[in-house]
Amino acid sequence: MWKRKAKRTKVTGFDSDNSSGDFSEANNKGPEVLDLEPHQSNKTEKHNGETEIQENGIKRHRTSLPAPMFSRSDFSVWSILKKCIGLELSKITMPIVFNEPLSFLQRITEYMEHIYLINKACSHTDPLERMQAVAAFAVSAVASQWERTGKPFNPLLGETYELTREDLGFRFISEQVSHHPPISAFYSEGLNKDFIFHGSIYPKLKFWGKSIEAEPRGTITLELLKHNEAYTWTNPTCCVHNVIIGKLWLEQYGVVEIINHSTGDKCVLNFKPCGLFGKELHRVEGYIQDKHRKKLCVIYGKWTECLWCTDPTTYETYKKNEKRGSEPKKKSSEEDIKSENDEADDMPEVQDTVQFIPGSKLLWRINSRPPNSSQMYNFTSFAVSLNELEKGMEAILAPTDCRLRPDIRNMENGNMDVASREKERLEEKQRAARKERAKDEVEWHTRWFHQGTNPYTGTPDWLYSGGYFDRNFSDCPDIY
Repeated sequence: MWKRKAKRTKVTGFDSDNSSGDFSEANNKGPEVLDLEPHQSNKTEKHNGETEIQENGIKRHRTSLPAPMFSRSDFSVWSILKKCIGLELSKITMPIVFNEPLSFLQRITEYMEHIYLINKACSHTDPLERMQAVAAFAVSAVASQWERTGKPFNPLLGETYELTREDLGFRFISEQVSHHPPISAFYSEGLNKDFIFHGSIYPKLKFWGKSIEAEPRGTITLELLKHNEAYTWTNPTCCVHNVIIGKLWLEQYGVVEIINHSTGDKCVLNFKPCGLFGKELHRVEGYIQDKHRKKLCVIYGKWTECLWCTDPTTYETYKKNEKRGSEPKKKSSEEDIKSENDEADDMPEVQDTVQFIPGSKLLWRINSRPPNSSQMYNFTSFAVSLNELEKGMEAILAPTDCRLRPDIRNMENGNMDVASREKERLEEKQRAARKERAKDEVEWHTRWFHQGTNPYTGTPDWLYSGGYFDRNFSDCPDIY
């Protein structure tokens, strides 16, 4: 008999790796036997998308979307993109079929899926272990993009999104603070006042003929309040291939530098491009060094799978032995190398697992996705819950919250024609409001964030003004 409780109960250990950081090959024979979700052992399954409350009082979120994903096979984006090669795409209106039913503000919220890594960083007394946990969190924050080839909806100016998860111990607020250029600002804090996580993202999009590249400009900051530490970094570049013809596939590349502004420690992570034959697809390699540039550990893995660390000497020895034992590579013929003029860039074959180096410590492993994820825009379980509009929620949300956007809501419910019309109506309403402000010489004022300077990097940033959770929404704009 289920006991229903109205109040959510806090739990700990969500998605922990069950290893306390001491996982090694000796106590695990393969990645597939590692249970990273102990919190799921007492849950009941229900696949109709409804929300349940468990026997222990923990609020359960929906496990599926109201309607399956709409097929994109009959649509061509070439007629829209052929005039945009090399241009910035934020001003280009795309057909709704190429979207996913989430706003970009909700996509940013997916950074919080592996929040247990922040909790782990807070609990460590060793600064090296804290940096390892922060590095794992930075990698995990982009892991949800794996196979997510749908485009999130561009947020309207003034749009907001909030999320409070008492079971995970955080609350989150974001706002679209600028339309051209599109800038999204966010702020999150631990309910135990142990961390603050904030930043502003300016996704610079460009079309390069067969691919779309998204460069996520903007600084991300994590403050561990107990340790009086602040870490900053910028996410890697994301690229979606075969937007014209062929199967869509995605890679991330670029160097991510995570700086501990208190100790001077730095973590350098190289998200590797797939290369000519795809050997490096999804791979991440890097290291942590102290303020004297001494390497303290090496990090390796895949952003789609897991992340490990080991000491530099062990890593170098392993690599030398691997190189010594490998067979000479055969020279490639011209037939083996695909021409840049081929119709599609085939996705390289992906190696299933990361090559384990004996003595390594597991830092993070990706969560498994729902069995019906491919029919739900390849959403994670966390992403499935983000647009859920629970009974009574509308009365307490800001009227600008993404959950109230009619185009996203209709797309999620499978009403594609209505969603497309609503999207056009909202965009036209936004244009009309902008013209009216220009006519009256009225400037737009953000509600929850203000322009300022990041206190750690000295670069321009959007900072949280506070007050959102006081829930005084009387002066929020009418954007829907």
